[in-house]
Amino acid sequence: MDTPPAPHRSRPLAARRPPLRVLDALTLLPRGATALALTLAGRTGSACSLLRAAPSPGAPRPAPVRVAGHAVASVLLGALSLVLAAVTLLALARGPFYGFVDEGPYGDSWGGPGKAGAWLAHVAVAVPCCLAALAALHGLAGLHERLLAPLRGQRRARWVAPAALLCCLAGALFVAAFLRQLP
Repeated sequence: MDTPPAPHRSRPLAARRPPLRVLDALTLLPRGATALALTLAGRTGSACSLLRAAPSPGAPRPAPVRVAGHAVASVLLGALSLVLAAVTLLALARGPFYGFVDEGPYGDSWGGPGKAGAWLAHVAVAVPCCLAALAALHGLAGLHERLLAPLRGQRRARWVAPAALLCCLAGALFVAAFLRQLP
C-alpha cells in the first residue's frame, strides 16, 4: 500500500534560494529601522509584515514592546550584514581587480615581485574571503528568521538570542579593530 508523501512545510522564499537570502540580510537595516518607526507609530501589524514575521493564524498579536525589540535586533543584525557586504566589496576590489587598484611597486606585495604574482596571490585570498562573507550573510538571514519566531507565534530555540548578540558584538569588535588600523 502506498503511503502518502510527507506534508511539505511551507518555507519562506528566501529560505529556499541563497541569493534571495543574502539580499534579505542586506535589507535588514532599513527594514528594521522602518519597522521600529511603524511600531512607534502604533502599526505593529505592518511592522511585523515588513520584518517578514506576520503572526500565524490563531496566534496572538505580539505586544508593541516585543515588536520594537525585534526591530532593534533587526537593525543591529542589519548593521552587521552591511559590514559583511563591505568586506566582500573590499575583497573584490583588492583581489580580482588588484592590478587596477594598486599600480605598484610590487616588490614587497604578496606574491611579488612581479605584478602577475601579486595579482594571483590577492585573488587566491580574496575569493575564499568573498565566499565566506556571502555564506555568513546567508547564515545571518537564517539567524534573523529564527530570532523572529516569537513574533510568528512560534517557539525560539534558546541559542538564537545569545548567538545574535554574539554576532553583533563580534561585528562591533571587527569594525573597531579595522578603524584602529587605518592611518
